[in-house]
This record gives sequence, structure tokens and C-alpha cells, in this order.
Amino acid sequence: QVQLVVSGGGMVRPGGSLRLSCVASARASAMYVMGWFRQAPGKEREFVAAISWDRRSTDYTNFVKGRFTVSRDPAKNTVYLQMNNLQPEDTAIYYCAAAATDSSASVYRVPSTYTYWGQGTQVTVSS
Repeated sequence: QVQLVVSGGGMVRPGGSLRLSCVASARASAMYVMGWFRQAPGKEREFVAAISWDRRSTDYTNFVKGRFTVSRDPAKNTVYLQMNNLQPEDTAIYYCAAAATDSSASVYRVPSTYTYWGQGTQVTVSS
């Protein structure tokens, strides 16, 4: 069983920054694509960003490109989502997820591809 623990959410003003962390159990650190998703009230869960196992590939949805950065530190079994220039429309619960893969460069956008999910952390952007 892979466990993911998410932290780093909070409330910020528009234009502010937050960094989310997702600590994975040791097993999840190897050959897993790590993804970030979010879900706003009344909306479906949507893809935000993903990073491949070997860190060579990243993918972002259009509305966060240039503002968010996904990274991972294998030594700490941790994936990060650095979020800059946050806007009210970024308000949501943010989740990290892990998807097993046999391809070192894979990144996935579809939530159903991911097997393991963290508990989510609330991000609120408001003036």
C-alpha cells in the first residue's frame, strides 16, 4: 500500500505563493508518475501538473503554465508543487497522486490512471 501525505495549503492573497508537499512512502518513490490535481466546489477534479519518475518529463495544464512548477526529490520521497501568482480561480482542494508506470518518462493527465491519492489540502486565494 502506497501512502501519500499532502501539506502546505493555506490562504493567500491574489499574487501570493504557496508550496505544496507530498511525501510518499518509500515504495512510491520508484517508478511512479506523480501528479497534482485539484477540485473546486461544484466542479470535477482536474489535472494540474505531473512529473515523471526520472524527473525528465513534466506536464502542466494551460491555466497554470508559467505560474506553477512541479518537482520531486527522490532522496526525500517528496513531490512539490510551487504555486506563484495565485489567483482566486486557483482556490480548490489540491491532491497529489501516484501512478505506477513501466516508462521512466511517462506523465499522465487522467485521474483514473492514478492508483494512490493523498488526502488533499485546501488552497484559498482571496483578498
